[in-house]
Amino acid sequence: MENLPERQNPNAHVRASDVDRDQVIEVLRESLMTGRLTQDEHAERLEQVLNAKTLGELEPITHDLVVPGAGVGVGAGAGAGAAATGRSVVPIESPANPDDNGDFVVGIFGGGERSGRWRVKRKTTAICVFGGYDLDMTDAVFEGREVVVRAFAIFGGVDITVPDGVQVRNQGVGIFGGFGGWGGGGTRDIDPNAPTLVVKGLALFGGVGGQPSSKRHRDRNRTHGPHHPGH
Repeated sequence: MENLPERQNPNAHVRASDVDRDQVIEVLRESLMTGRLTQDEHAERLEQVLNAKTLGELEPITHDLVVPGAGVGVGAGAGAGAAATGRSVVPIESPANPDDNGDFVVGIFGGGERSGRWRVKRKTTAICVFGGYDLDMTDAVFEGREVVVRAFAIFGGVDITVPDGVQVRNQGVGIFGGFGGWGGGGTRDIDPNAPTLVVKGLALFGGVGGQPSSKRHRDRNRTHGPHHPGH
């Protein structure tokens, strides 16, 4: 019997929503946890999800990860992802402006800070040259289940504080500098429904690091001193 050609999704041209992206991200996360994807493969496909504009661009990302007949239902509706994954105490909301999913912060020969109730976009680029920037996400709202921070510290520093339970994946490089942190938690303390922060970039004669919010504020109460970005 002759094989019939596979039917293409008639909605492939439709622009992807954040709910559609979150459903694909959840499949990637499960595939990473079960060993179907390596860390590098997961990172590569996550980048494809964040750059996808249409449903047709999203579908191939998980074509070899989903059992036929049990698809992720991309474009099926807003409730599917939440029903499957539960709800996190860390707020995840759709972007206030769907056309604006990137943020850019700079600290050059100076410093800056983001704290309080601010929105962590899907992509944030932080550049610090002879300066520092403090990204305190303790009370922030995340605009996706996975967000990416690209941090570049050259003779400077970028500090990132995440809410307790948020998983951090460090994919940066340190050259004559440090790139790391977020210790003291352990996988048992990670909320599986909380957002995941992927940190990329470069520390050159500088530092990129951070900690969970409970550790940051505990250390601050101990010293009763101000928190300086990059230290």
